[in-house]
Amino acid sequence: MASPETISQGFVLRNDKGTTCELIINRPMTYNALSIACMEALTSEFESLSRDDSVSVVILSGAGKGFCAGHDLREIRRNPGRDFYEKTFDTCSKMMLSIINCPKPVIARVHGVATAAGCQLVATCDLAVADENARFATPGVNIGLFCSTPMVALSRNVSRKHAMEMLLTGDFISARRAYEIGLVNRVVPSGDLDRAANELAEKISSKSPLTLRIGKKAFYEQADRDLSGAYEYCSRVMVENMMARDAEEGIDAFLEKREPSWKGV
Repeated sequence: MASPETISQGFVLRNDKGTTCELIINRPMTYNALSIACMEALTSEFESLSRDDSVSVVILSGAGKGFCAGHDLREIRRNPGRDFYEKTFDTCSKMMLSIINCPKPVIARVHGVATAAGCQLVATCDLAVADENARFATPGVNIGLFCSTPMVALSRNVSRKHAMEMLLTGDFISARRAYEIGLVNRVVPSGDLDRAANELAEKISSKSPLTLRIGKKAFYEQADRDLSGAYEYCSRVMVENMMARDAEEGIDAFLEKREPSWKGV
């Protein structure tokens, strides 16, 4: 079990509080730009958290003045060439998938800016809570580099026309607009960001950890199936879930009007 103290992992800081783990992207001088080393560190943390039974929920945040400004363009320009570009975007895709594949719900805690791959991170996380002053953009089009990989996550969170507007204009949108189009779940005053993210994490942590794992996996598995296939798959999931001890306990607790005692099995 990780120490409750903040543990320095170089590009990523980890802070465990009870069953909630906060991962902090720790490159504040670059607005937490995603270098290859930073993305590899994040991937390693999410893969480790997938195996950590002491953690129920993960909060992802950024150090300093902003959440994440996207890829490290200075690193990219220092290393021109197809091989480095392929490594950059392959590493990024692996990092994003490590969030989806992590069985723990992941909440983005967003302040400052979340642009390009930083906006992609927000869209990839299962939930997002934003500071009212936060801003979001996929501005690659402004520098001749269309935000194609951020588009994957963005277009799976918001409607096509809203995604295309962000991608084609590169304009910033406000936290309130991000909420309106479905990119974030909640917008709160700056001073309430930590409280709001932690309260959401604590509420989710109170549920059966087994049920959370089953539900997150099923959500993404069914999303890309046709309607008939989605129902067939989720029916099987429900049957398996019903066989779990936590489902029996949850139903009994509801019928007996008491709080459930989860066992995670």
